[in-house]
Amino acid sequence: MTPTGPAQRHAHDAARFTELTESASAADWTRPSPVAGWTALDVVKHLVEWPRAFLGGAGIELPALAVEADPAGAWKQHVADIQAIVEQPAGRVLSNPHTGDRPVDEAIDQFYTNDIWMHTWDLAKALGREPDLGEERCAATLAGMQPMEELLRGSGQFGPAVPVGGDASAQDRLIGFLGRDPAWRP
Repeated sequence: MTPTGPAQRHAHDAARFTELTESASAADWTRPSPVAGWTALDVVKHLVEWPRAFLGGAGIELPALAVEADPAGAWKQHVADIQAIVEQPAGRVLSNPHTGDRPVDEAIDQFYTNDIWMHTWDLAKALGREPDLGEERCAATLAGMQPMEELLRGSGQFGPAVPVGGDASAQDRLIGFLGRDPAWRP
């Protein structure tokens, strides 16, 4: 079943990421990730720290979490915090100079839940696993991003596209578009 709505999508994508964090050993957190200069720990820190700051635009103050001390535990607490917000948005609006005003659950869904989904690939690869982001979702995401390529690359959040073969899977085409090498290995 395809999850529908912000709360279901967040729960679904966060659960997949949670499985990875729970499978990691203490030594795994120092493994390199496909994001240049980042370790597996850095992927988790990114997904915990930036949305907590982002939510300040909706007047939501969440306490800092000790990601370095307990990455899996901090991730689980973070997921619970975000899930509570998307399940009970209480009419809150997130105001951001880059995204405008949006209901907080929709802002989380659009900007953060997709980030969890995409960074699942990074964490899985860092841990030596072969992730499956779903061909249909990858194809749809890539189709939505390609018309905005110049804007996305100009944001500094994406590196240069990595060329992939014409017969590459939708996942590999998306990963290449995002600036990662689909064949990356730790």
